[in-house]
Amino acid sequence: EIIRQFASFEDRGTIPNMIHGSDTANRDTSDAPLYLIVAARDCIAETGESAILDMPCGKRTLREVMESIVEHYLAGTPNGIAADPASMLIYSPSHFSWMDTAHPAGTPRAGYPIEIQALWFAALKFLGREKAAEQVKRSIAKFYFPKRLGFCSDCLHAEHRAPAAQAVPDDHLRPNQLFAVTLGAVDDRGLRDAVIDACGELLIPGAIRTLADREVKYLLPIELNGRLLNDPAHPYRGRYEGPEDTSRKVAYHNGTAWCWPFPSYCEALFLAGGEAVRLRAQSLLESMSAHFNSGVPFQPSEVVDGDAPHMPGGCPAQAWSISEFFRVYKLLTDKGH
Repeated sequence: EIIRQFASFEDRGTIPNMIHGSDTANRDTSDAPLYLIVAARDCIAETGESAILDMPCGKRTLREVMESIVEHYLAGTPNGIAADPASMLIYSPSHFSWMDTAHPAGTPRAGYPIEIQALWFAALKFLGREKAAEQVKRSIAKFYFPKRLGFCSDCLHAEHRAPAAQAVPDDHLRPNQLFAVTLGAVDDRGLRDAVIDACGELLIPGAIRTLADREVKYLLPIELNGRLLNDPAHPYRGRYEGPEDTSRKVAYHNGTAWCWPFPSYCEALFLAGGEAVRLRAQSLLESMSAHFNSGVPFQPSEVVDGDAPHMPGGCPAQAWSISEFFRVYKLLTDKGH
C-alpha cells in the first residue's frame, strides 16, 4: 500500500519528497523515484508475487509508473534530473539526494552523486534495460575511481547538466559509495575492496560517519549571509550541536554519523567476502545494540556524534535506522542465502 500510494503520485518522473495531507508539491529529490523501483523489486523478491507490477496505482499500473520514471530520467524531468547520453549517468540538482541540507546548503552535490548512479543501475537492471545498465557500470568504473584517490569519489561536480566527462570528481570520503557495491553497480573485486577498505575509516560503533576526518582538495565552502561556516579544506565536524543554521546543518552530513547507512557497510563486506566474513559482518552489525539499549527502547536514533563519546542526536526513534538493521540482519543470519 505504501508503494501504491507513492506510485500514484508519480508525475513526469517525479514523486513527492514528502507528503503533507494532499500536498505533494515538494518533489526536490532524485533518489526517491529510484528507491520506489528498488522497493518494488525487493517486495517481489521477498514475496514472490510479481503480480504487484500490475496492481493499479491511480489510473496506471505500477509497471507503467516505473517505466515513466525511467523514460523521464532519460529525457529530463521538470525539476532538472536528466541522464547524460554519453555516459548514461544521472545528473542531480543540488540537495536532491538524501544529503539535502539547505539554507545553507551543507553538502552541495550538484552533478553526479554516486548513490544516485547505483540506484539508477539497479532500476535499469530490474526493468530489463541491460544495455543501459552495463553502460552505467562502465561509466562508474571510468569516472569515479581516480588512481590518486584509492576509493570512489562521492560526486562528480557539475552545473547545468554538464556531461559527466566534464564534471570534476571530488576527494571527499563518504559512505555513499557503499551503495554502488550493495546495489551491484561495482562488482570488480579491486574496486569493491577499495570501497570497503576506505569506508572502514568512517565506522564507529553502530553508525557510520558521513565524512572522513581528513583534509580535502575539492573545496565546498558553506556560507550563510556572506559568513563562512566551515573550513573548506578540512570540512569534518565531529559534533552535531549548536544553532541549527550555523552549526548543526554544517555538521549534519559532514562528519555526523548516521545509523541508517551503517548496515550497508556490513552488507557490502559480506557481499565481497562471502562466508569467510559472515560472522565478522554480523558482529559489526550487532554493535547497533548500544543504540537499542539507550534512549527510546529498541529504537536507534537518527544520528550520532562522529567524535567520541558519540552522543545520539536528531530524531530519537528513526524508522529507516531500524528497518535497515533488520533488512541486513536477515541477510547475514539466513544461512540459505
